[in-house]
Amino acid sequence: MAEPSSDLSPFEAVQYFFHDVADQLGIDDPTREVLNGTYREIRVQLPIRRDDGRVDTFYGYRVQHNGARGPYKGGVRFHQAADLDEVRALASLMTWKTAVVKVPFGGAKGGVQVDPSTLSRPENERLTRRYMSQVSYIVGKKRDIMAPDMNTNAQTMAWMMDTWGRSYGHEPAIVTGKPLTLGGSHGRDAATGRGVVMVLDAAAEQHGWQPENLTVAIQGYGNVGSWTARIAAERGYRIVAVSDISGAIYAPDGLSIEMLDKHVAEAGTVAGFESTEPIDNNTLLELDVDVLIPAALGEVVHHLNADRIRAGTIIEAANHPVTPVADSILADRGVTVIPDVLANAGGVTVSYFEWTQNIQEFKWTEEQVNEQLGRYMRTAYRKVRERSEDLETTLRRAAFAIGISEVAEAAHLRGYV
Repeated sequence: MAEPSSDLSPFEAVQYFFHDVADQLGIDDPTREVLNGTYREIRVQLPIRRDDGRVDTFYGYRVQHNGARGPYKGGVRFHQAADLDEVRALASLMTWKTAVVKVPFGGAKGGVQVDPSTLSRPENERLTRRYMSQVSYIVGKKRDIMAPDMNTNAQTMAWMMDTWGRSYGHEPAIVTGKPLTLGGSHGRDAATGRGVVMVLDAAAEQHGWQPENLTVAIQGYGNVGSWTARIAAERGYRIVAVSDISGAIYAPDGLSIEMLDKHVAEAGTVAGFESTEPIDNNTLLELDVDVLIPAALGEVVHHLNADRIRAGTIIEAANHPVTPVADSILADRGVTVIPDVLANAGGVTVSYFEWTQNIQEFKWTEEQVNEQLGRYMRTAYRKVRERSEDLETTLRRAAFAIGISEVAEAAHLRGYV
């Protein structure tokens, strides 16, 4: 396959990884066409009345990529960059991710192109409800299950569940990541970050690393990044740098995550935390640390900075944070990249647990959730590592090989091709 370009769009970048591995697997053209494309794409117009009385119109998307292995599953993000291409890329990644961790879902994703910082709470609610009402006919507990993503949360899911229920009847299983009171699962808020740390633990065990001897930098301190930091610190890892949209901080001897959380609660940002050196996000990515965890936006490691990455291991807590060109550069340099379709699968795994609890109308304890999450994540890591060793290839190619093989088999068995 030709070398990747440095100017691929997000969907083109994900498709590059797909075709690279499909070539190695010998996937035939009809099967490749089914797996490569998206099943359904919806663009909806979302006019809402602002608090001052004027009407603004936004646009939302829902992409259902592949449902061969089960109902479509994927989050909804509110972000300026959540255009159709971005949502397509994320929906495709969900298809492979659910297959890698062996949860019985297909892949989907949703997005609303909006800067959420410009919305009041009532405006956010009106936009959320309008979005759900516009896509509700393709949503259902056995059809397409939504979840939180960037700039959406449990409250967003509560509004979505309520909006859907007004037309079709009360059904908690049509969204996951809900508040506990409305059928949410224990452990869901922390699930993606906990899964990232479980993968880090598995890698450390494989290589004989001791947590207290490893330095970790985390780009992004939202839900995923902050939970990753808390749980990693509890496990003994030395978190030396974190960042958010306002900047980054560095403390070579390690941060007190407990004290940092108190600072963030008061200041609203990690910037200005005492006894730390202020740096920027680009500097954080290039710190001399053992483990780098991008946990914010995609494509932050690219052809212009891949040569300057000094971490020996990158764990992709964000979706597609490493471009194909950068991935190739890092592989040539011997940097280990644990890919997003494995590393950040804790969220969709616990979403699966929440969905099953809703269907059974039976609540698991947090201990049960975390125990089962550990089993799924450790098994997935072991399978990907073994495939990587068997094929003498990167963890990303090994993970995609597992995901593509699983989905291709399901598509053939169902008679799609």
